[in-house]
Amino acid sequence: MEFTTRTIEAHKHIALVAHDHCKQALLDWVSTNKTQLAEHHLYATGTTGHLVQLHTGLPVKSMMSGPMGGDQQVGALISEGKIDMMIFFWDPLNAVPHDPDVKALLRLATVWNIPVANNRSTADFLINSDLFKKQVTIAIPDYQRYLQERLK
Repeated sequence: MEFTTRTIEAHKHIALVAHDHCKQALLDWVSTNKTQLAEHHLYATGTTGHLVQLHTGLPVKSMMSGPMGGDQQVGALISEGKIDMMIFFWDPLNAVPHDPDVKALLRLATVWNIPVANNRSTADFLINSDLFKKQVTIAIPDYQRYLQERLK
């Protein structure tokens, strides 16, 4: 596949996702970084988004709950170039019934080359990076070229 570029603006569109056993850890992280996150656009799966708004007062565009399709909604936003990075505190020790959706979400984040943090340490590195505050250009699949090649 050929690649093109996409610009991630200084004001990021950030997806917040957390499995049940990790929601408190994500809430703690968001609370710690509330001032920085307030400058960006936040999206979340249903329950996580509701909890973030309730505990921090930050505005969050909430999708459906993960098992009800929220993971897939976030994945669609990633593939449309509407999510710039994702903070996904997932629980590697407990299987969830929607594991295939989780795997698909992580795969899309990788395909579309967006930064992903799966734990607090990585989330701390991302939010404290100089790149977090800047406009950044990333390589993404050239999907239009891919379609044109397939139709020949």
